[in-house]
Amino acid sequence: MSLAKLNVKKGDTVVVLSGKDKGKQGKVIEAQPKKGKVIVEGVNKVKRHTKPSQSAPQGGIITKEAPLFASKVQLICPACGKATRVAHRIIGERKVRACKKCGEPIEQ
Repeated sequence: MSLAKLNVKKGDTVVVLSGKDKGKQGKVIEAQPKKGKVIVEGVNKVKRHTKPSQSAPQGGIITKEAPLFASKVQLICPACGKATRVAHRIIGERKVRACKKCGEPIEQ
């Protein structure tokens, strides 16, 4: 369990670096900093057998995205479109994330 700060946030576009979905791109649906994990849209799909309930009256087998470790994904820079590490820069009074490759700030 890692308590390190995540370099990706909800809404970021990321690429998967390793595992069964290596190379796939998707948007971060949820970030779980306390667990060091992220849930990415369309990646790491698992099937769950669910009983009928108020939220799922039909029940049955449901396919959904499972969390994967944040270290397995890398941010895609919106400016240059490449997978990149994240730099932190101070612009004015604000600390912002920036692309390591092109240097452009990553606005959220």
